[in-house]
Amino acid sequence: MRQRKFIQCDVFTAVPTKGNGLAVIVDADGLTDDQMQDFAAWTNLAETTFLLPPTEASADYKARIFTPVQEMPFAGHPTLGSCASWLHTGGTPKQEGIVRQECGVGIVDIDMTRKVPAFVAPPTTIEPLQQEQILAICDALDINSASIVRTAKLDNGPVWQAFELASAKDVLAVDSSKVRWPAFKSIGLIGPHAEGSECDYEVRSLAPSSGMSEDPITGSLNSAIACWMYDQGRLQSNLVVAQGTNINRQGRIFIDPDPNEAGRILIGGETQILIEGIVTL
Repeated sequence: MRQRKFIQCDVFTAVPTKGNGLAVIVDADGLTDDQMQDFAAWTNLAETTFLLPPTEASADYKARIFTPVQEMPFAGHPTLGSCASWLHTGGTPKQEGIVRQECGVGIVDIDMTRKVPAFVAPPTTIEPLQQEQILAICDALDINSASIVRTAKLDNGPVWQAFELASAKDVLAVDSSKVRWPAFKSIGLIGPHAEGSECDYEVRSLAPSSGMSEDPITGSLNSAIACWMYDQGRLQSNLVVAQGTNINRQGRIFIDPDPNEAGRILIGGETQILIEGIVTL
């Protein structure tokens, strides 16, 4: 055991404690897989990340991402939170304005030149969601099939069963306490707010990999949804997404299609550093 730099931050919010918490071991060299998993279980946060020297020459650091029960190849709020923590503790990117994170899906670029830091959405596989699964989820969560606009199975490392509903009101009406883990894998809900609202869409993540009934704010889900919308020709302008409303969070995700590069979508949000110290591990 030795002393290591530790950060606890709050991601995808301008208001500390109203986002999604993340624990970060900034210098995780020498930790075993079991030690990382045990520490992630101990923090009991949705995710804990462990930063290591990169194995890819172009990367600035390598991030391993753990829920309390398993390692993840990619996750959104751990990407932005890890980047903020690495920079806060003295990290300097190889290329000015871009931080390159190595993780299970490869290299993820974080653009630091924008109003808020934003990662480039990784590739997303889009497939039809099977009808029997749609019916099973609707039955379990009492979702009125008439409110469903479209569905898809989205895979950007995590796999999402995505439902677009007719309105944000429909999304917020779903009772997350009816989710039974692990009967259903991760379910993503999205619906539009009324024109003129502060946010364009409301998103919810139910039955996430950590086993919670609802995840506060989910960058990987929003990233997958953005790629889905882009694939259908529906992502024509910048969007602001709210998440966490039903559990007293004020998550804000900024989705920006790059006008200069086709298919490049940026997923942005603020990170607040709440705790900084040393952990013996």
